[in-house]
Amino acid sequence: MSGEVTGFRVEVGDAELRDLRERLRRTRWPEAETVDDWSQGVPLGYVREMCEYWAEEYDWRTREERLNEWPQFRTRIDGVGIHFVHARSVHERAFPLILTHGWPGSVVEFLKVVGPLTDPEAYGGEAGDAFHVVCPSLPGFGFSDKPAEPGWTVQRIARAWVELMARLGYERYGAAGGDWGTSVSTVVGQLDAGRVAGIHLVPPLAAPDPATFGDLTERERVAIEEMKERGESGDGYSVVQGTRPQTVGYGLVDSPAGLCAWILEKFWAWADHDGDLESVLGRDELLDNLMLYWVPGTGASAARLYWESIKQVKGWILGSTVDTVDVPAGCSIFRKEVPRPSRRWAAKRYTDIRHWNELDRGGHFAAFEQPELFVDEVRTFFRMVR
Repeated sequence: MSGEVTGFRVEVGDAELRDLRERLRRTRWPEAETVDDWSQGVPLGYVREMCEYWAEEYDWRTREERLNEWPQFRTRIDGVGIHFVHARSVHERAFPLILTHGWPGSVVEFLKVVGPLTDPEAYGGEAGDAFHVVCPSLPGFGFSDKPAEPGWTVQRIARAWVELMARLGYERYGAAGGDWGTSVSTVVGQLDAGRVAGIHLVPPLAAPDPATFGDLTERERVAIEEMKERGESGDGYSVVQGTRPQTVGYGLVDSPAGLCAWILEKFWAWADHDGDLESVLGRDELLDNLMLYWVPGTGASAARLYWESIKQVKGWILGSTVDTVDVPAGCSIFRKEVPRPSRRWAAKRYTDIRHWNELDRGGHFAAFEQPELFVDEVRTFFRMVR
């Protein structure tokens, strides 16, 4: 039935879990790297240790119960089934907020912030900061459907999100996100400016302004250097997924060890830690996120979003400002994030920046790594526009 919203629970069969464990135990491992660091990719010892834990100790049933504590639903929009968490606050005047994840993340990234956002008083906050939280899985990710046709760009996803919020009865709302969620939230603000009170971005996507190149600040100079270094040594995944997602997808869907290495390398590279990823994100948390790729087999379909939209997003980050975003914007720049545009660069694209903060810790997965800081940033911005 068109427009129908139905309840959803995560339920993974015992046979699927047995198959996962057997595949992990039968992994055909490559030889070890020839260096003593991560410059060739994830070290063999780290992946083997993680996969052994995944096969022998990780308790999915406990984690599954935790996921199912949050109200989840599915609905069909533009021909694709969309899975989403919809956690309504007990506070009548709570403000609707749609949170969007990216790659290699999932709705798991936001589970630590849903409670504080929906029920701030239970976490030392004030009722006036309460949100109704909508957290969808991107098409091709998690328990959303895998698009069977090309064309599911960030613009089409944004249109689907606009429809989702209307379908849920929200006349005025905010949008927020990181990674792909930054692009989607930005476009939501452009498409639905009459209903979107503001967008919160981690970080905003804006290219360096050539007019500033003769007068760069130290932070701007470092930001440009780090973007260049990322492109030279850390962008291989993006090139592969942006050009041949189907090819890499065979390994990601068939081999849990391959999926583990492909995704965890990015968590290690992009999170803010001092050489010990698990000091920031525990093994169970990392594997919870992996399970939302393994169980539904989304290695190829999730990668395909790069084929659809990465060229445009790189233009927003590295090219020049060709469009503007006029709804109020809140921008949080976490220490380890790349890119980290300066405010004057961002202001060329986002014409109404109400909140700007450069934080001294946290990385690409802000809500996952530093949930308290993330919640504070979201609350601070939306107090200005809700």
